[in-house]
Amino acid sequence: MSTSVSNQPANNVPEPVARVAELMSTYGAQWSLCGGWAVDAWLGRQTREHGDIDVSVFVEDQRALFEHLGGWQLIAHDRHVQGDTTEPWNGRPLARPAHIHGRFSNASLPERLDAAAGFDLDIQIDASSGDDFIASRKHNITLPLGECTQQSGWGLPTLTPPLLLFYKAKLPRSHDEQDFRALLPHLTDEQRGWLRNAISLVGHPWLAQLSL
Repeated sequence: MSTSVSNQPANNVPEPVARVAELMSTYGAQWSLCGGWAVDAWLGRQTREHGDIDVSVFVEDQRALFEHLGGWQLIAHDRHVQGDTTEPWNGRPLARPAHIHGRFSNASLPERLDAAAGFDLDIQIDASSGDDFIASRKHNITLPLGECTQQSGWGLPTLTPPLLLFYKAKLPRSHDEQDFRALLPHLTDEQRGWLRNAISLVGHPWLAQLSL
C-alpha cells in the first residue's frame, strides 16, 4: 500500500516534534510518530493546534521504553488501573489497550493528567504478530508491518495515513474529524479501501465519505 502524500523537507519539522524526535533518536527499538502531528507530517504543514505529541511503540519494547525515559514522570493507563490514575508507572507490564502520559519534570505530580498539566507526550502501546501490525485484535484488523510505518517528509518514522485515521475513527472528537477531512483527499484508492473495510467492521459515519 503506497503512501501518496508528499511533504516538506525534514528541516521544516516544528520545534515540538523535533524535540521528541531527538528524544527518541537513541531509543533502541522501533517507534513512530502518530496522532495529530503525524497527520501534519504527511501533509507537510501544521494544520491545527495540538495539545500533546503522540508516539507509538510496540508492547514487547515497553521495558526498553521505561529505561529510555529515565528521569521522566510517567503515568501508565491500561485496563488494570482507573483512567484518572496519578500513580507513577514503575515499569510494570502493561496490558493493551494501553498508553502512557509523560513529561520531563522534577515537579510533583499534578492532580489532573492532561496537556494543560504539562503531560505533553502520549505514548501508544501497539502490537504486532509475525509480519502484521494489529490494529484491532477484537475485530482481527491487521496491516502488513511494512505498510503501517513509513518515513514522512519530516524525515521521521510515522504511522501511515489509513492507520492514523482508523485510530481516530474509534471515538472521534472534533479535532479527529478535522484531521480526517484534511487527510482523506490524499489517500490512495487502496488506502481508502483498507480504511473503509476496517471501520465497516464496527460501523462508522465516515463510511459514507469513504465510499464517494
